[in-house]
Amino acid sequence: MPVERTNESIVIVGAGLAGATAARTLRGEGFAGRISLIGAEKHHPYLRPPLSKEYLLGKAGEDAVPVAPDDWYTENDVDLRLGTQATGIDPGSHRVRLSSGDSLDYSALLLTPGALPRNLRLPGSGLDGVTTFRTLDDCRRLRDTLSPGGKNVVMIGSGWIGMELAAAATSYGNRVTLLGLEDIPLAAAIGPELGAFFRSLHEAQGVRFRLGATAAELGGESGQVTSVVTGSGEVLPADVVVIAVGVAPDVALAEASGLALDNGILTDAGLRTSKPDIFAAGDAANALHPFTGQHHRSEHWSNALNGGKIAAKSMLGQDAVLDTIPYFYTDQYDVSMEYSGFPTLAAGAEPVIRGSLESKEFIAFWQHEGRVVAGMNVNVPRTQKAIKALISSRAAVRPGRLADAGLALDQLLADD
Repeated sequence: MPVERTNESIVIVGAGLAGATAARTLRGEGFAGRISLIGAEKHHPYLRPPLSKEYLLGKAGEDAVPVAPDDWYTENDVDLRLGTQATGIDPGSHRVRLSSGDSLDYSALLLTPGALPRNLRLPGSGLDGVTTFRTLDDCRRLRDTLSPGGKNVVMIGSGWIGMELAAAATSYGNRVTLLGLEDIPLAAAIGPELGAFFRSLHEAQGVRFRLGATAAELGGESGQVTSVVTGSGEVLPADVVVIAVGVAPDVALAEASGLALDNGILTDAGLRTSKPDIFAAGDAANALHPFTGQHHRSEHWSNALNGGKIAAKSMLGQDAVLDTIPYFYTDQYDVSMEYSGFPTLAAGAEPVIRGSLESKEFIAFWQHEGRVVAGMNVNVPRTQKAIKALISSRAAVRPGRLADAGLALDQLLADD
């Protein structure tokens, strides 16, 4: 049945994918009360994955970025306040204070503040040409800088964003050097064997790696960056420096409001926080997952999308829980990768490979106590549905069967 509740008011702080999806779900579920969506940026809610992939590369236009058409918010009577921040919450009186000087009463409050890029306090970090990467404006500036090609680009950070940006910069014809703390890029996420696969992919395109390395100082002339000095004293020429060393959940507002925190805003499986009528979703939420019985915080778009839907339904009193299998993807050069599962359960496990790394077509499985807890496909499309089903089944599968390309993935759930 539709949930009208015309006398109620829901405030959503954070106008990213999670917040906008929550607003859309509320209206889709029939909620007819007031919805206020508060966004610190001046852009309408947008998707982040294209920023480091097809939009950055110019392979997709402006229509690839919005969560919804700009006029959707007006047409659906959503009070979208851009360029505005929430400055305080009074859980007792159910009121949110805004940087505009206004305050809003709420029946339910959803926090979707996202995450903030980590920065490095290096000498010279204020020079022109030095940037972090998180927002639509960051992407547009970097695209304008990289697209002519011919520049020396130093990427600081060997995680997924650093590697994607290195691929984009190289594809535009720039000379890229990538610094990373790990001895093998991405090893913490997918292990040394597969991390080495991605390293070789980049090296074949001319990317130079400095691994187990740190940046100590940024040099410059006339206010423009010209070099990166590593911890070992090596001087790397640099016209552009991108600091991509991860993000931290934006919990300042939640902390000031007395919400329970631990690597983000703690919630139950229905995305309820420790305070009545306050919910959290997206990058900043550390939610209890029914599959593992543990809290998991995910910085990927699928979590924001599904979390926004579940939070909306929970605010309407529905029995909704965030129980989807975490998912993300990456595109680098001619490699398209998708990953589903729980990295914390897969940590330290040796992957079982189906196919060949040399061919750039394979599936990797990670097991915990004989059960598949994560699966990744490289250039083997339309396999993630079966991988998620395998994880959800909790079925014990022998490694030999996982590696056997002659067995269809759905056959792995048959009697072993």
